[in-house]
Amino acid sequence: MEPSSLSGLPAGVGEALEAEGVAELYPPQQAAVEAGVVDGESLVAAVPTASGKTLIAELAMLSSIERGGKALYIVPLRALASEKKAEFERWEEFGVTVGVSTGNYDSDGEWLASRDIIVATSEKVDSLIRNGAPWIDDLTCVVSDEVHLVDDSHRGPTLEVTLAKLRKVNPGLQTVALSATVGNADVIADWLDAELVESDWRPIELRTGVHFGNAIEFDDGSQREVPVERGEDQTARLVADALDTEEDGQGGSSLVFVNSRRNAESSARKLGEVTAPRLTGDERDRLRELAEEIRGVSDTDTSEDLADAVEQGSAFHHAGLASEHRSLIEDAFRDRLIKCVSATPTLAAGVNTPARRVIVRDWRRYDGEFGGMQPLDVLEVHQMCGRAGRPGLDPYGEAVLLANSADTREELFDRYVWADPEPVRSKLAAEPALRTHVLATVASGFAATRDGLLSFLDNTLYATQTDDEGRLASVTDTVLDYLEVNGFVDRDRDGGSEGLAATGIGHTVSRLYLDPMSAAEILDGLRTVVDGADDEGAESGEFVPADGADADLDADADDAGFTTYTRADDEGGDPAAEPAESDDDGPAVTPLGLYHLVSRTPDTYELYLKSGDREEYTEVCYEREAEFLGDVPSEYEDVRFEDWLAALKTARLLEDWANEVDEDRIAERYGVGPGDIRGKVDTAEWLLRAAETLARDVEGIDGDVVVQVREARKRLEYGVREELLDLAGVRNVGRKRARRLFEAGIESRADLREADKAVVLGALRGRELTAERILENAGREDPSLDGVDPDRSASAAATAGADADGDGDGQASLGDFG
Repeated sequence: MEPSSLSGLPAGVGEALEAEGVAELYPPQQAAVEAGVVDGESLVAAVPTASGKTLIAELAMLSSIERGGKALYIVPLRALASEKKAEFERWEEFGVTVGVSTGNYDSDGEWLASRDIIVATSEKVDSLIRNGAPWIDDLTCVVSDEVHLVDDSHRGPTLEVTLAKLRKVNPGLQTVALSATVGNADVIADWLDAELVESDWRPIELRTGVHFGNAIEFDDGSQREVPVERGEDQTARLVADALDTEEDGQGGSSLVFVNSRRNAESSARKLGEVTAPRLTGDERDRLRELAEEIRGVSDTDTSEDLADAVEQGSAFHHAGLASEHRSLIEDAFRDRLIKCVSATPTLAAGVNTPARRVIVRDWRRYDGEFGGMQPLDVLEVHQMCGRAGRPGLDPYGEAVLLANSADTREELFDRYVWADPEPVRSKLAAEPALRTHVLATVASGFAATRDGLLSFLDNTLYATQTDDEGRLASVTDTVLDYLEVNGFVDRDRDGGSEGLAATGIGHTVSRLYLDPMSAAEILDGLRTVVDGADDEGAESGEFVPADGADADLDADADDAGFTTYTRADDEGGDPAAEPAESDDDGPAVTPLGLYHLVSRTPDTYELYLKSGDREEYTEVCYEREAEFLGDVPSEYEDVRFEDWLAALKTARLLEDWANEVDEDRIAERYGVGPGDIRGKVDTAEWLLRAAETLARDVEGIDGDVVVQVREARKRLEYGVREELLDLAGVRNVGRKRARRLFEAGIESRADLREADKAVVLGALRGRELTAERILENAGREDPSLDGVDPDRSASAAATAGADADGDGDGQASLGDFG
């Protein structure tokens, strides 16, 4: 079937596809057309990676737009959202407008009303519905990419409820669900009232097998000799073999999946010994340039290690990298400049990074609940294997698991190669998921009674799958009790049907996209400032955990105030806080207190306590006990006390960032990467923004507390101490330039408008274009620096001050992380 023969698309789209090289539709695409995808019919497409799923989605969206509608494309990752937006923008020449939205969970995204195609994460779509985005009612087509992720316990319920809400708002909505690996695609299709297109067709051959001894044995019975000498690394030999086997004049790249960040980094170093000798002179030059770009992203050891590996033609990829790191690696790997990437499974989650050979080195991963190494799910391994083979670049793809014995080889064939992926199962009927989505469903008007709420939940995948009809109702009632006790929902039990209504604070919590338990902890902590605490602990604002834990769990508070801190050493050592004095009204509000508060919430992933951490942070806990907004648990309450200390460790990382400690020192101190720092800071900033709103909306919380929370948030946003807030708020300044300007005597935005230009230029190390941009952004009438020479004394003062604060050369701010 030729694209130009399709009807219902904007004029010229079919011809444009043919000009791109799509001479005829792939079999799965043709099957989708025959199932009515361009006629508005809902569809579940369960087809392999690289078999044309995205074009199926485009045909649905473009035909919907041609009929006067609006389309929404839901992705699981922010990085994938940007990738898809860029891909869809090629249709703008046909009058189709594209927008992307992934952040700002408390906005309604009104500007998106003017876009024909909107790309967003499921969390963002959920928040848009909660905030009443009016254009949601205008949707005629929704595409859910990687729909198998409804099985994910963290993100799955949001995708599931979001699709249910969209279908309720728009009864005629065309729903297109895409996945490469669904063990029960027919169940997904039944849930979505959709046609099913299921296929194992691929445009290029994918062979999956196991390497043992001196050969790869594939699923089709064939073998490929890859001998491994005594003492030689099995993975390295397979990578070398792929590079040395030329097709179309080029060797093949490899993607190696391992089970931890540390293993990814060590693997990349070792495999650099394989890739480096096989680089051309031009590739070496380009890789050196790329390595310098990577070093410029952040000044952490992780960044340096990555750059060192990249110079050798190898790289690692994991969630601890900054987003800019990941983008640079992915682009260079797609361009065949980087020959091998060692990655954790995050790279298998949908980002377009195919390789000729995929090597699943580690098929077991540590499971904390199990207390040991556990085999990966079949679905996850199949996702990894699906990365093998690049249409138009490779004549075939190979996915290889590694065995060190004949018994393991047989186990891997049985467990993964010949096995079907597990069926997708809804994770909605768990209290943490339901307490968020029940409140949002009531607050956004989808249900006004208990019966109405249960009726809405009957439209979910869980209701389609469950054999226990009473389970969902039972868990829902438990969650409603929790929401009522905490003042988020009012229940009217008079009459035949129990009425439900979100309270004012319940509406606020839903709009802010908070887990209600996070909101309860934050409110409980903030109220301790007002109410104080007696010997038995504060009674006001106590919350009842939905998981049945003790009802008097205390909300910790993170540092929100602006106490001045001093450094323990000239190189940015531990900042020693001087806690504000407490009065009879309750605990003092300090930055550490507020950072600790948000670090304790369910919306934050706390740092792990490593060996030796308990002793260290127990000491810190008692030294700074006066700053906590809530009572410290007893050391004999092991679980609660460990959680408290883990939150304290996380809060100290945030405090370090707000006290201008260098990112490399933070990364070393806490054993994290630049991406982790960015993630923790972003999450804490979002939660403090929510805390600020809650503090304003709840009666009885002092206005001074609101100010302290706001200032603490801004210190995180800019990564500076209190005295630099005004300067750091000027665009293009950031934390290090602000410190240099301050040490040169320029202490505010107003000073930038009046200061001697030579002093400004000297403080900024003679960087004329940077200085001009900063002066312009500060509102200087004439920002030009033509003929101005930098003031050497200002430069010396700035350098001395920055060095005293542990700040080396270079500019670093949150922008450096992604």
